Amino acid sequence: MEIKSLNNISFNIIYEGFSRAFAKYEMQLNKEELLTMIRRRGFVAELSFGAFVNDKLVSFTFNGIGDYNGLKTAYDTGTGTIEEYRGQGLASKIFAFSVPFLKKQGITQYLLEVLQHNSKAVSVYSKAGFKVSREFNYFVEEQKNIQLYSEDINPDYSIKQTDLSQKELISDFFDFNPSWQNSFDSILRKSTDFKITGAYKGNELVGICVFEPNSGDITQIGVSKKHRRKGIGTNLLKEALKSNLHDSVKLINSEIDCESINGFLKANSILQSGKQFEMIKQI
Repeated sequence: MEIKSLNNISFNIIYEGFSRAFAKYEMQLNKEELLTMIRRRGFVAELSFGAFVNDKLVSFTFNGIGDYNGLKTAYDTGTGTIEEYRGQGLASKIFAFSVPFLKKQGITQYLLEVLQHNSKAVSVYSKAGFKVSREFNYFVEEQKNIQLYSEDINPDYSIKQTDLSQKELISDFFDFNPSWQNSFDSILRKSTDFKITGAYKGNELVGICVFEPNSGDITQIGVSKKHRRKGIGTNLLKEALKSNLHDSVKLINSEIDCESINGFLKANSILQSGKQFEMIKQI
């Protein structure tokens, strides 16, 4: 067995290892979907690592690299081990192997998200020195089950396509800072994959919805506080769902105590499916 960087490893080998590691996972990704996901999350092959046996990838960590809360950060885009090699502590060995390379690149913290009900993984990360920084809800609903709360909008407002050129203004629409995968940096890495819809009062942008039609992911949705409760959020969601190419809709990594987004999604029959921890380790 050899642990090494994924630089110069063919994507076919990477995908085979990923698909075998997550063969029993509730959500399956094809090759194109995996490539889209890791690119969006900032995947850097030379700073991602795997364990190989006879050129077969048997365990891995895909790392995204970027800034998070003002610090250069490595983000665990995906960690997995194929079934017959589990129980050998390979994920921990790969992480330990990677730390000197990450430090050399000026990275000072390591970030990940983990399902709260995956107690085994939570325990492994905690023992490795990761600490919970935030708690998130995630919401998943089949589109056929969604019943929008209201289809009416105040006639002073209009819904139309927009972009992220007003990022500083848009940031004020949200009640919490987006997670890594929902951040502006993540969206802009693959901006052509998203439908971005704005709500306007005259020429003033007062609401935004960033939606990924191929996955059904509501990446960002927010309305200026002084323009809420006027049907804007629901109509932004309605417009996004027109483009959905997936059979379900999801919103991942909403802060657990954000009553505004929790209430909005419940009112539009998109129900909570589970919870995650965001965890950070200083390196």
